[in-house]
Amino acid sequence: MAATQDPKPIRRRLSAPDRRAEILDAALDVFSGRGYHAASIDEIAGQAGISKALIYEHFPSKKDLHASLLERHTQDIFEALAQSAATPDPGEVRLRAGVDAFLEWVETHPRAFRLLFRDNFELDVAELLERLQQQATLAIAGLIASEPIAEVHDDVSDEERRLAVEMFAQQLSGSVQSLALWWQRHPGVKREALVDSVMDFAWLGLERVRGGERVTRKTPS
Repeated sequence: MAATQDPKPIRRRLSAPDRRAEILDAALDVFSGRGYHAASIDEIAGQAGISKALIYEHFPSKKDLHASLLERHTQDIFEALAQSAATPDPGEVRLRAGVDAFLEWVETHPRAFRLLFRDNFELDVAELLERLQQQATLAIAGLIASEPIAEVHDDVSDEERRLAVEMFAQQLSGSVQSLALWWQRHPGVKREALVDSVMDFAWLGLERVRGGERVTRKTPS
């Protein structure tokens, strides 16, 4: 008498949004662990337990899948920064809340953070990361452009102040990212301590810059 074979498990049918989410979850595991170029669609399909052809039904290429994954995990950051900027609180409070929101995301999404910053030198993803950096700079500039400043330096125009804030925001964005990378190697440091450090570093100098104060450029004698 022939042995009765167990029936094959029935694969659960998912809606298109749920299937995309499943693929993105698998892609996060593979991309964050192996990097953009080392990762393959075959490996991501195996991680998700689906066919490679099914991935291509939702994402035309590996580059498109990687870009969708980056955008998925940066949306939360920018929403948190936008919420901080939209409050009526003083600029210092808004900036602190924005820095804390970013570092909280780093703390709770270590794989996504690793994904964002491990491949920033790759040509295939550099353009997207540059756009994300520009968004971060604009968001930070919104956080620190708050209450009217005292007219202590009448020779400094509004445009010069605006440009100074934008340049400061660019520097701050890069320095906070660098601090977050350092935090990965020093996990025992509390998030509150990092936020305090950023505010000590950034806000004290920013208040003087926003007021029009500058370091005097000395000409060599």
